[in-house]
Amino acid sequence: MTSQTTVEKAPREPEDTLAPAPAKGLRGHPWLTLFAVAIGVMMVALDGTIVAIANPAIQQDLNASLADVQWITNGYMLALAVSLITAGKLGDRFGHRQTFLIGIAGFAAASAAIGFSDSVALVIVFRVLQGLFGALLMPAALGLLRATFPAEKLNMAIGIWGMVIGASTAGGPILGGVLVEHVSWQSVFFINVPVGVIALLFGLVILKDHRAENAPRSFDIGGIVLLSQAMFCLIWSLIKGSEWGWGDVKTLGFLGAALVLFAVFALSQKNVREPLIPLAMFRSVALSAGVVLMVLMAFAFMGGLFFVTFYLQNVHGMSPVDSGLHLLPLTAMMIVGSPLAGAAITRFGPRVPLVGGMACVAVAMFGMSQLAVGTGTLTMSLWFALLGFGLAPVMVGATEVIVGNAPMELSGVAGGLQQAAMQVGGSLGTAVLGAVMATRVDADLADNWKAAELPPVDEAQLDQASSAIEVGMPPVAPGTPTEIAVKITDVAHDTFVSGMSFAFMTAGAVAVVAALVAMLTKRGENAQAGMGAGHI
Repeated sequence: MTSQTTVEKAPREPEDTLAPAPAKGLRGHPWLTLFAVAIGVMMVALDGTIVAIANPAIQQDLNASLADVQWITNGYMLALAVSLITAGKLGDRFGHRQTFLIGIAGFAAASAAIGFSDSVALVIVFRVLQGLFGALLMPAALGLLRATFPAEKLNMAIGIWGMVIGASTAGGPILGGVLVEHVSWQSVFFINVPVGVIALLFGLVILKDHRAENAPRSFDIGGIVLLSQAMFCLIWSLIKGSEWGWGDVKTLGFLGAALVLFAVFALSQKNVREPLIPLAMFRSVALSAGVVLMVLMAFAFMGGLFFVTFYLQNVHGMSPVDSGLHLLPLTAMMIVGSPLAGAAITRFGPRVPLVGGMACVAVAMFGMSQLAVGTGTLTMSLWFALLGFGLAPVMVGATEVIVGNAPMELSGVAGGLQQAAMQVGGSLGTAVLGAVMATRVDADLADNWKAAELPPVDEAQLDQASSAIEVGMPPVAPGTPTEIAVKITDVAHDTFVSGMSFAFMTAGAVAVVAALVAMLTKRGENAQAGMGAGHI
C-alpha cells in the first residue's frame, strides 16, 4: 500500500529491532526529534497551569464576571479533552509530523490572538482554539517518538518527555506569577509565540514523517461525533457538579448522557470497517490497566495539587511566586526521576517501577494529610519531593504501557488515549476531592465556630462562610474587630486543613488502588524499533 508519503515498514526481525537503519543528516535523528517535540510539548504543558495565575488580572482588566473567568479555563479543558483521541487518529491517518506542525502553528497563533484580545468573549474563543490545536500536538508528539526510537531506547525518550511535561506543569505558576507581576497578563500568552516559532523551525528541519504500512485510510465520522459528545458530557458534569450539586438533576443528566453515549459508541465500533478506537486494543490487559492507572494517577496528583496551592497561598499567606517556589522539590524530583525511571523500566520492565511509584505517591498523600496550619517548609518539601519521585516512573511507565501495547498504526490513538485519561482523571480528582473537602467543611464548621465562642450566625451565613473556607479564605467582613477577626481566621484555617486532610486521605486510598492496578501492566508487546531511526 502506498500514499503520498512513502510507507516505511516496521522492522519485524529481532536483529532489525536492535540495529535500525542510520538516519542521514538531521531529519529523523531520534534525539533531535525528542528535542523538537519537547519544545512544543513544553508550551502546551505550561499553558495548563500558567493561565490560572493570570485569571484575576484578566478579570479586572476586561471587567469579566466569575463565570467568564471560569470559561477561560473550562473552554480550554473541554476542547482539549474532547479532541485528543480524534486528533491522535488524524496523526495516524495523515502523519504525525504534519499534525504536530499544524498543532504548533495553531497553538502559537491562538496564543497571540488572546494577547491582542480586548474582550473576555474573544479570550474564551481563542482559548477553545488553543485547546483544539493542543490536542493535535500532544498525541502526535508521542507518535513521533514511538516511530523514531528503537524499543530499547523508547522508555528513556518517554522519560525525558515526561520530565518536560512535569517540569512545565509545576513551573507554570512560578513563571506565570513573575510575568503577571512584572509584565502583564498578556505576556503569559505572548510567550508562546517565540517558543512556537522555535518549535516550528526545528520541526520543519528535523521531524520525519512515518506511516505504518497498514495505517488507517478512512474516518469513523459517526464514532468521532459520539465520542466527542460523550467526553463533553462527562467533563462538563465534572466541571459543573460542585456548582450545581452532585445530586442535582442537571449533573445526573449529563453523567447519564455520558454513560449512554459511551455505550452507544462502543457498540458502533463493532460495525465500522476502520473504527476510531478498535475495541480489540482493550483485549490487552496491560494497555487497559495502563489507561486506568493514568486516570487514577491524575486523580490523586491533580486533585491533590489543587488544594496545595490554596494551602500555600491562603493559609500560609504566600504570593503565587512563593507558592510556586515551595513546589520546586516536586518539580525537581520529577526532572531527576523521569530519565532514571525510563532507564529502570527499560532494564526491569514497567511493573515494579509503576507499583513502587504509586506506593510512593500513596505515602506522600497520606503524609500530606498530616499537614497543619503551622507546618514548616522542610516538612512540606519532604512530602512534595516524595510525591514527585513517585510520579516520575508512573508518568513514564504508564505512557509506555499504553503506547507500547498498541499497534504501530494506532500509536496516535494510543497517545490520545493516554492524554485523555490524564484529562479525565484530573477533572475527576478535582471534582471528587472538591466534594470531599466541601462535605468535611460543612460537617466541621458549625462545631468549630461554636467552640471558638464566635457570635452566632444563621444557616445562610454559615453556607456563605463555607464557600470561602473551602479555598482557605477566612470570611472576615470589613470592620470586624481584630480579636474576632483572628478567631474567625483560626477557625477558617483549621477547618480548611481538616477538609484538606480528608481529601488527601482519599487521594492516598486511590493511589493504593492504582498500585494494585499497576501489577497488571507489562512491557509493550508492540514496541518495535522505530522506523528509520538514526544512530542513538
